[in-house]
Amino acid sequence: MVSNKEIRALARAQLKGGWLTAIGVFLVYFILVSASSALVVGPLILGGPLFLGLVVFLLNKVRGENAAFENLFDGFQRFVPALILYLLQTIFIILWSLLLIVPGIIKSFSYSMAFFILRDNPEISANDALKQSITMMKGNKWRLFCLYLSFIGWMILCVFTFGIGFLWLCPYIYLSHANFYEELKKSQTYSYSAAADGTN
Repeated sequence: MVSNKEIRALARAQLKGGWLTAIGVFLVYFILVSASSALVVGPLILGGPLFLGLVVFLLNKVRGENAAFENLFDGFQRFVPALILYLLQTIFIILWSLLLIVPGIIKSFSYSMAFFILRDNPEISANDALKQSITMMKGNKWRLFCLYLSFIGWMILCVFTFGIGFLWLCPYIYLSHANFYEELKKSQTYSYSAAADGTN
């Protein structure tokens, strides 16, 4: 796999010339999720489909496909699986966090690829997406944590912009996450293929 530094560089290159669209997608995403909180269960109902739409946009960007603002609403085409996955993730992370904060954080990284897997496998169930994410992230949770940690300086600077800087930072972070998934998927697919061929 490529290094985290290379993953960040990939994200910057993919955002070049497309910052306004990416910022618009994230801004509308956060507005809709925040607005839905007016209803107690609003974020739980809309959070899954909207996040799946965000993942569609991110992976289209990573793969050089048509990454359009409308992708944000693509998740509603798979409303039920996205809703169930969002609920399961939320419930499991809360339950693990009740033990201690650290187990909750570890589990959040274990589940972090579930929506990407759901996007790439239309036939898969929400529960299977979680299981595949856990398998995919074995031995990779620390690396993803370090990727997020590498943005800490930018996060601190964004605080001094009264949060406005996060409009640029969020697309950068999430697109880096999408690239992490893409590279992990490629490396694991190669590993499985090589093992099957007896070359690994």
